[in-house]
Amino acid sequence: MKKYLSEFIGTYVLIFFGTGAMVVESINPNIGVLGIAIAWGTVVMAMIYAFGETSGAHINPAVTIGFAFAGRFDKKLILPYIISQILGAIAASFTLKLLFPDLLLYGNTMPSDGWIQSFILEFLMTCILMLVIMKVSSGSKETGTMAAIAIGGVILIEALVFGPITGASMNPARSIGPSLASGNFTELWLYIVAPISGAIVAILICPLIGSKKDDCC
Repeated sequence: MKKYLSEFIGTYVLIFFGTGAMVVESINPNIGVLGIAIAWGTVVMAMIYAFGETSGAHINPAVTIGFAFAGRFDKKLILPYIISQILGAIAASFTLKLLFPDLLLYGNTMPSDGWIQSFILEFLMTCILMLVIMKVSSGSKETGTMAAIAIGGVILIEALVFGPITGASMNPARSIGPSLASGNFTELWLYIVAPISGAIVAILICPLIGSKKDDCC
């Protein structure tokens, strides 16, 4: 239960501050794209430091599925982890809705210029993220300074560059929570399928750029 609670809390904090920055920006535009990207990147770093040793700090169903596909994670734990992550995201989004009840969106991820472009970008961003995670994590755990900085840094730069285009989700739970809170499910399927597909492809690529000594696969 410590692992599941860690994933719930970690995802809650991730979504609360990540989408919270987007909510505040929509009310009082002073954070900007850079500020939002920094919010996402730094909160991921913090959650890795806080929960990496306990649950691995996946805080993302695509990452959990990626680790399992690579044989690094007990498949029996996939569903409980994903449920914990999604519930954490939903709880965070409804907390924001309680605090800001008059908004139409709560950090929703929606394509800015057609679903094909966003699908490809979400796929590529998650693939890159998963490759980095595989190279800096130990087993199925994202732990330590190297993992926190590398993973948080990748999320920061991806959110900075492509956030205005896709919302830079890379995380099904991150998109599901705001969609439920707002009742807006525009292209939600994309933000579920693309990240999971990207994570799986990353696992297939990983052996080509590493070895068993690297614990890449």
